[in-house]
Amino acid sequence: MRALLRPLFGRRARLRWIHLILGGALAMPYVLVGAVVVGPVAGSTEVFSSVVLQLASFAVGLPLAAVTSLFPLTRPLESAAVRWLCGVDAALLADGPARGRAAKGRTALWFTLHLGAGGIVAGMSLALPPFAAVLILLPLAAVLRDTRLGLPDVFEHTWALALAPVAGVASLLALAGCAAGAGALLARWAPALLGPAPEDRLAAAEARAADLAVRNRLARELHDSVGHALSAVTLQASAARRVLDTDPEFVREALAAIEETTRRTVGELDAVLGVLRDGDAPGTAPAPTLAADLDGLLRRTRAAGPTVAATIGAPLETLPPVLSREAYRIVQEGLTNALKHAGERVTVTVRVELRADHLEITVENPLTAPPTTRPGGGHGLTGIESRTRLLGGTARAGPADGTWRLRVRLPLTPPSAAPGPPGPRHPLEEPS
Repeated sequence: MRALLRPLFGRRARLRWIHLILGGALAMPYVLVGAVVVGPVAGSTEVFSSVVLQLASFAVGLPLAAVTSLFPLTRPLESAAVRWLCGVDAALLADGPARGRAAKGRTALWFTLHLGAGGIVAGMSLALPPFAAVLILLPLAAVLRDTRLGLPDVFEHTWALALAPVAGVASLLALAGCAAGAGALLARWAPALLGPAPEDRLAAAEARAADLAVRNRLARELHDSVGHALSAVTLQASAARRVLDTDPEFVREALAAIEETTRRTVGELDAVLGVLRDGDAPGTAPAPTLAADLDGLLRRTRAAGPTVAATIGAPLETLPPVLSREAYRIVQEGLTNALKHAGERVTVTVRVELRADHLEITVENPLTAPPTTRPGGGHGLTGIESRTRLLGGTARAGPADGTWRLRVRLPLTPPSAAPGPPGPRHPLEEPS
């Protein structure tokens, strides 16, 4: 019995019934406006005393509901109600306002159906339960038979009184069946009428692409900043431990470099995580640039043990801020790779030179062992390639004359045209 009654009185059926009653409540203002129009036309001041005039008012009010459904908030609110009360998957519904004539037309049709079906079911829900209760109690309560309550004369017969409770229960089941059927139909039609249009899918795809671009940007920043800091601090601590008893001055320099590296990295990490925290303001730590911190980057790298020979043939202070920031990260990643793969007792050569129309960055270190791929790694040079491509430059990395060479060329003026398909790329051989 419970399985038979669940489609009529189960939780989902009850929630859909509530959804229909809400539609009836929303329809009431439009019915009142319709009554203002129907009353004078019919020459009656008692519109709600006539079922025919009530239906006429209802019919006049529904077109008004279709017009007001064009307000932008209608579709988001209706979608939320359908999602929570009708059990429709959120992925099948549009969240934002309707765009375009077709989407607005579907929203108007849905709103009209919701209010129309809701008004009918809500009216039945108000009228039928009291009537059914009277029928069920009629054979048992003499006072109900004496007052008659406007019941048909047929209930004066004994057989009619005996069947009255059956008719009352049947009317309640009919009400539940109408509500369940109307709710199921609305739930089935909701994805077609409230679902995303092609414009909505395009807007959602653009939003996801923008979000992915931001996440990729933050991932690159974290990889370059934290990855370099951890590699440098590990080598600095290792070098300091080995000469702790023989070279106290080197140990002091290494500890100072570790302190400076971690302090700067914590500031950069806080700035990046501030963007990720929902509701938090971004961190205030400035993004490092060649002009602001190239000397410090080279000094901290030398504290890890390697000899870093730097040739700076460009006025770093005059470089565009975006170019200077991205170039800093490229040099940082090149030095990180050198620390991880060449060792701490090697000479790393860094050249930053200004050519006619581009900035050229070269990082070289001895190729002490064949390049290997670290488990879970392999993102550093991919990040360099991504940064370079966004600025319209080129990047090449790989063995060259017994050394590992990273060479990047960045145009001084980034491309101003709208982004299009990426052009030819130089493959980067990824050792890290």
